[in-house]
Amino acid sequence: MYTWSLDDLYEDYNTAFEKDFNTLTNTINTLTEESVNLKTQDDLISFMKLNEDYTRLARNLFSFISLNLATNTNDSISNQKYAMIANLVSTTAKPFALFNNFVYKNKDSITQWIQDDAYLKEHEFLLNEIIARGKHQLSDEIEDVIAKMQINASDAWSKLQSQLTANATIEFNGDTHTLTSIRNFAYDPSQEIRREAYLKELELYKTIEDAVAFSLNSIKGEVNTINDLRGYENSLEKTLQDSRLSKESLDALFVAMNESMPIFRKYLKHKGSLLGHDNGLPWYDLFAPIGQVSNTKYSIEDSKKMIVESFNGFSEDLGALALRAYDEKWIDFLPREGKRGGAFCSNLPQIKQSRVMTNFDGSMSGIVTIAHELGHAYHGHMIEDLSLLNTSYTMPVAETASTFCENIVFNEAMKTASPLEQQMLIENSISDLCQIIVDISSRYYFEEEVFNRRKNEFLSSDDLKKIMIDAQLKTYGDGLDPDTLHPYMWVCKGHYYSGGLSYYNFPYAFGGLFALGLYAQFQERGEDFVPQYRKLLEATTTQSCENVALMAGIDITQPDFWRSSLKVAEERINDFIALTSK
Repeated sequence: MYTWSLDDLYEDYNTAFEKDFNTLTNTINTLTEESVNLKTQDDLISFMKLNEDYTRLARNLFSFISLNLATNTNDSISNQKYAMIANLVSTTAKPFALFNNFVYKNKDSITQWIQDDAYLKEHEFLLNEIIARGKHQLSDEIEDVIAKMQINASDAWSKLQSQLTANATIEFNGDTHTLTSIRNFAYDPSQEIRREAYLKELELYKTIEDAVAFSLNSIKGEVNTINDLRGYENSLEKTLQDSRLSKESLDALFVAMNESMPIFRKYLKHKGSLLGHDNGLPWYDLFAPIGQVSNTKYSIEDSKKMIVESFNGFSEDLGALALRAYDEKWIDFLPREGKRGGAFCSNLPQIKQSRVMTNFDGSMSGIVTIAHELGHAYHGHMIEDLSLLNTSYTMPVAETASTFCENIVFNEAMKTASPLEQQMLIENSISDLCQIIVDISSRYYFEEEVFNRRKNEFLSSDDLKKIMIDAQLKTYGDGLDPDTLHPYMWVCKGHYYSGGLSYYNFPYAFGGLFALGLYAQFQERGEDFVPQYRKLLEATTTQSCENVALMAGIDITQPDFWRSSLKVAEERINDFIALTSK
């Protein structure tokens, strides 16, 4: 009842799936044939339209397989199908390399063709990106080899991390727990249970730490090698280019975040003192409820009512999108063995839908998580009418709509909450902000150190644990008890385990603070802001982060905007300390 339906993709690995797989094979063969004969404007357009057909088929097939694996990593048929389509899709590396090289070498002609043809004009941003990346493009033969290699390298290592963390179990309080369920005890009202669960969690990691360490080393080593071959200064440069974000903007973000660390440490130490600690907050109490604990557990129906009503307060189309997600079974709600931990949203613009996976635990935090993922779905809704080749937005702006929706639910809940509930909501929001500022900074510094050291050495699980602890000390400082940090945060965070997506940490800080700034505009302007917000989300697929921000009058290249958003966090922290010091 509370699982998603994938029937709008395929009902099973049936005739329709096999038909599309065969069609995809034929489409790739045609792409390959056309790629060696690219000469004219008509050739360019023909190849791009064929690419649209390829993209539609590949997304349908890959999405169906990947979504099945997300909820059951042990699904042998899906694992088999994944290997088949990965091998097939890897054969497109050479034709796409030929296409990219054609665009780069003929950039002057293509600039003119764009002005003469409406279809090319529609894809101007995409073509200009290909031209900008041309100097990093390798030969078609080498790109072909890399794509084939990655199937049995970073892709396989990534699947290993996912499978190990999904299936590892441990006994606790008489029950068998997965990593996801044992981590959920971090929110338990009992400090003793939180502490014992934390210790059990650390014990569980020991059973998989070496295998996961091999995964991380292999993936980061591969990424370093490929980026070096392509002539990037480092892997961060590649990520920033993929993110359509300047180093200037990233530096401005971190200047403001580093300035804010003392106020977050003040919050952490205050929370520690409320829970009876003298040496900072222990890790196991990081998400501990404060004050009189509510035993309220929210049902999935409760979450639906709360989210839809809150979203309707922003706009009818946002509320309707959330209602559709619940009613049309877009969401897989509950944890179970074999299911991935965490939560995500997969946009499916080719069928004008999305799918959301959560591990809902009945808490208010769980409701906020659903709202967050539905924000991604709304973002997908804003771009679903664009050309399929124009439906990819980058990591930083990916977290904007999701965090914006968190703020909607928070502010609506605050209007009707009792004083005790308001205290809980404020503390939950501060805790979330602490995660996207302080913890995300630690993850960024961890990944940066791993990339740098992986150039010359293999990092053992002990090395990785030390790097993680050092990163936490750098950001959390004296806010946390140094004797109870979390050395294994690199094991459970799937964001590190991608050969094609590095540094998936700072986008959460970017998106969170950018969303706070946008929400402040909504509070000032009301419904007049909504059309501008929709246009801004739509532009994220064809504009740089800087230009998207300028649509709202925001300059993200300077620390001042980021400071203004962090001022909201400071005000909430001071309010929380005042409320709980009485």
